[in-house]
Amino acid sequence: MESFFHTLKTELVIHENFQTREEAKMKVFVYIEIYYNRQRIHSSIDYFTPVEYENNSISRKVA
Repeated sequence: MESFFHTLKTELVIHENFQTREEAKMKVFVYIEIYYNRQRIHSSIDYFTPVEYENNSISRKVA
């Protein structure tokens, strides 16, 4: 969890100047749901995105 929050801060928060709390919430949501989970590869899961890794895990269990 600490690693995730470090990544969130270094990849998003320090580069932004949020005008409102709502803007911050929306940008954090987009970062997590669109970028972090669907586009950003993770070395700890063999350089897959979390969505790809989960889909691969499910398909291996079904097969």
